[in-house]
Amino acid sequence: MREVMTKTMARNIFYGGSLFFILIFVGLTAHSHYYIVTKSTASMPLTDSVARGKRVWEINACINCHTLHGEGAYFAPEVGNVMTRWGVLDSPDDAFQALKGWIEAQPTGIPGRRQMPRFHLSDEDIRALSDFLIWADKTDRQGWPPNDAG
Repeated sequence: MREVMTKTMARNIFYGGSLFFILIFVGLTAHSHYYIVTKSTASMPLTDSVARGKRVWEINACINCHTLHGEGAYFAPEVGNVMTRWGVLDSPDDAFQALKGWIEAQPTGIPGRRQMPRFHLSDEDIRALSDFLIWADKTDRQGWPPNDAG
């Protein structure tokens, strides 16, 4: 075996390695596009109310305490499956009433428990937030959270 690399050998390694990684990049990009379009989003359309609910979620920094599909802080429960846990996933009106009751009952004042601050949201904001959480609950969460309690 030769102990010296020739210019031709170095050029072939460079071009071959570049081509190899470009093919991997193109393949992963195509796979990501296919996955996002066909599997990672809910089959239901993204309505104006869902978009408003996402804005309510962001403006009030809910993710600073809660997690959504495992992303966020772990101070408060996961909310990616909260509508399933409450049994209101298929009833937007019941989801709205349950979420409104929960938000308006905060803080509970129970000693030794973490307290959620009282957010003074309008009924429209609470309805939009419940629509957003229903939408999030129906997306493909790939088994997250690992248990029903979040």
